[in-house]
This record gives sequence, structure tokens and C-alpha cells, in this order.
Amino acid sequence: MPARCQLTGAEPGFGKKVSHSNRRTSRRFDPNIQRKRYWLPSEGRYVRLRLSARAIKTIDKIGIEAAVARIRARGEKV
Repeated sequence: MPARCQLTGAEPGFGKKVSHSNRRTSRRFDPNIQRKRYWLPSEGRYVRLRLSARAIKTIDKIGIEAAVARIRARGEKV
């Protein structure tokens, strides 16, 4: 399963790990993805989402209904 947030679309970033001797090797910066279950009152069911920590804070602010609307607008299945 991809390390991708359903709400914000956050994906892994790529860069270099730099050692003390300045030797560079490739590395991957993964987003902090969590599986979270929310009650969706309009549909009378729970939805399970893969969200970044930042997206969980966004849902706390805008509400689950608005968040699900944004996810569906992006073309994701909920």
C-alpha cells in the first residue's frame, strides 16, 4: 500500500543522506501516515482513512464531512 495521505496527497520525498565524511546516498522521507477510523453521520457508518498527522489536525479543524467531501473531490474512494 502506498505511503500516501488520502486528504492532503502527501507522498514520500526523496533526497540524500549526507554522512560526516560528506558521502551522499539516496534516502526517502516518508510522511507520517496513520490509519484512522471516523464516524460519518450523514451515511451512518464508519470510514477508515489513511491520513498524515497533519491531515488528522485538519479534520479536527474542518470536520469529517468536509474532509470526506475534499477526498471525494480528489477522486479517491471512501
